[in-house]
Amino acid sequence: MSTILAAGDFDLTEEAPAKINLALHVTGRRADGYHLLDMLVSFARHGDRLFFRASADDDFSLSGRFGTLLSADAEAGDNLVLKARDLLRQAANSSGLDTPAVHIHLEKNLPIASGIGGGSADAAAALRGLMRLWRLSLPEGTLKTIALKLGADVPMCLSSRPLIARGIGEAIGLLPSFPSFPMVLGNPLVGVSTPDVFRQLSRKDNPPLLLPSQMPQGQGEWIDTIKALRNDLEPPARSICGEIGVLSGLIESESPILTRMSGSGATCFGIFADAERAKKAAASLHRQRPDWYFQVTETIAGEA
Repeated sequence: MSTILAAGDFDLTEEAPAKINLALHVTGRRADGYHLLDMLVSFARHGDRLFFRASADDDFSLSGRFGTLLSADAEAGDNLVLKARDLLRQAANSSGLDTPAVHIHLEKNLPIASGIGGGSADAAAALRGLMRLWRLSLPEGTLKTIALKLGADVPMCLSSRPLIARGIGEAIGLLPSFPSFPMVLGNPLVGVSTPDVFRQLSRKDNPPLLLPSQMPQGQGEWIDTIKALRNDLEPPARSICGEIGVLSGLIESESPILTRMSGSGATCFGIFADAERAKKAAASLHRQRPDWYFQVTETIAGEA
């Protein structure tokens, strides 16, 4: 990895928004071991950021609060951004398209293994950014295939818009009228193993995610709908990681509309009535636990 360059030295930038599981229902398990999920997913305006520039040789560098935690993986070539680059290059080259050397810089702002799709969001942003840098025009199906090879969450992150995902995450339906929510993200900076959380599930055939026959409209109706849903991974994650319960309680003490864990944890979120209340809550949480991660943000609305 080379010396980190300034952002202005790069040709283009691609955001990698945090993926927020507003609800996650575990509905079954396939013969190959993959769990079947129903998910209501939104994306935050806060996340990682990738920078791209033409280079004499392929290069990769890191910065950001959590960048050093990925250094060993990057040195070994075991980073999802690098895997995304290699898979996209392979697909493009097989179609006779040119993919010159590129320097990719990852600004890692999200905690590692935190249930908000950081690595998947980075891989998806790498695909979007390289498609632009290399001026590629590949069939949509090819890009989706590459994304799914990188991980079940990557196709969702490729969209980075409100959606419902089913199956292992590959069956996606966008929600164009979905509203934006002021939000505070929190993480105790304790890693939680996703396989361990799934192993602790008391049952794997829970009721599916069902929306009202009339699609909710506006923040209020969607909040009522989300409150009636759940995250089936939260109870087992809490049993493994006691900090999740403490974190959830801290967020709850700031009077959010809703508090829930995202994905397999340990990130929890609070949805607040407005941006000002979310800012005050984040500041209060920082004061109480300066050693933990808290971030005020808002989710990205659907593109009606």
